[in-house]
Amino acid sequence: MGADAEKVAAPRSGLRCSPGRAGRPGGRQRPAAPQGRGPQTALGLRSGPAPPSPAGSLAPPAAGRRAAGRTCPRSGPAPGSRRGCTGRAPHRPAPRRGRQRRAMGSRLSVDGSVRVVVVGGGFGGTAAASLLKAWAIPFVLVDAGDAFHHNVAALRAAVQSGFAKKTFISYSVTFGESFRQGKVVGIDPGRQQVLLSDGEELHYSHLILATGSDGPFPGKFNKDIDMESAIQTYEDMVKEIEKSERILVVGGGAAGVEMAAEIKTEYPAKEVTLIHSKIALADVELLDSVRQEVKEILLRKGVHLLLSERVSDVENLTLNQFQKDMVVRTEKGTEVVADMVVLCTGIKINSSAYAAAFGDKMASNSALKVNKHLQLEGYENIYAIGDCADLKEPKMAYHAGLHANIAVTNIINSLTHKPLKTYEPGSLTFLLSMGRNDGVGQVNGFYVGRLLVTIAKSRDLFVSKSWKTMGQTMPS
Repeated sequence: MGADAEKVAAPRSGLRCSPGRAGRPGGRQRPAAPQGRGPQTALGLRSGPAPPSPAGSLAPPAAGRRAAGRTCPRSGPAPGSRRGCTGRAPHRPAPRRGRQRRAMGSRLSVDGSVRVVVVGGGFGGTAAASLLKAWAIPFVLVDAGDAFHHNVAALRAAVQSGFAKKTFISYSVTFGESFRQGKVVGIDPGRQQVLLSDGEELHYSHLILATGSDGPFPGKFNKDIDMESAIQTYEDMVKEIEKSERILVVGGGAAGVEMAAEIKTEYPAKEVTLIHSKIALADVELLDSVRQEVKEILLRKGVHLLLSERVSDVENLTLNQFQKDMVVRTEKGTEVVADMVVLCTGIKINSSAYAAAFGDKMASNSALKVNKHLQLEGYENIYAIGDCADLKEPKMAYHAGLHANIAVTNIINSLTHKPLKTYEPGSLTFLLSMGRNDGVGQVNGFYVGRLLVTIAKSRDLFVSKSWKTMGQTMPS
């Protein structure tokens, strides 16, 4: 932990390793892996970036001595690429996942003093839980819902009937008794307890905060309802879109441009208008060439663009429902007549679980201040990952998975008294799906062609990857 942070006594090590591998989970590490005091992770997207695997992109080490220790570049592997990293491939193929877990379980033995509590089951939390499960480290994943929401594909679920069922994946089927459905209402770091709304207290030796963010439906879905009801909510929106001939999308960031493109791809005859408060579309972190390509794709699809305009009465609009001939006005006086309005503007960090306990550790946007190891400032056994971590990078599922890899690795290293790994944001990887047959983006800061993005992301939005990493069969 950095010298500038207040130190809190770390929990007693409860990890025992077999002879010859003390402190080296998964086998010998290559010297190239920068293990000193520094930070990093792998995976994520917001509404439009790289491949979002709920289990994260860092697979647990294999049984062989050479299978562990490869390190990917700081920016993480290119989404859609079969190349995992720049290091040499192991001489032998890694064993199947089941064999990996048995091998790891025979090498690592954890006593009752170790229990990791993961708060939040989004991309970061589910990635962390999957890695902990693979390492046979006792953990509890807590989430108010009963299913992981693959919200990278949420916009398509709102326009294509039958797609929503592919975007919700049961926690309990994957994690069994290690999943606890409940709402976290407080944290007591002194007693190392997580407090649930029903009065239950969960003790932790290590805590991973992955509370994520909230935003307008359909891009985000944070209602505390069961999976079947959530799926039906998206199916209901599909029906509303089908009834509407003129649809207005408010907000031209990643979610807004993807929403407009999804509607136009599924319903080419509908009139779609996109209002954006700035001149350039999509996210400011993207290359100018990518943002220009986004604009050209939308225009080719027939989307009407109202740029440098801001809707004046958003709070009074009826959203996501058919209402014929609604008149929407901008601050400049422009009027748009629509039958349906879809809001795609911004996100808000979910901080209610930790605000009371760590208010002095929060940035202005309510994210938690972390050091280079992703530890909460002043605490060696508490980590913040994903959207709730205050890092200078876009809030993306890709990054959340990277964070999860670092947090779990550092928990293991702390138990074995080894140096912690560091997280350093790298060059941006960001893929935008412009409907199922088009896309644009950049990988490691370089522009990539539309065909590559279409193949890598747009066709299925990584839903099949999430089902595979959760160990379940995707519905047809």
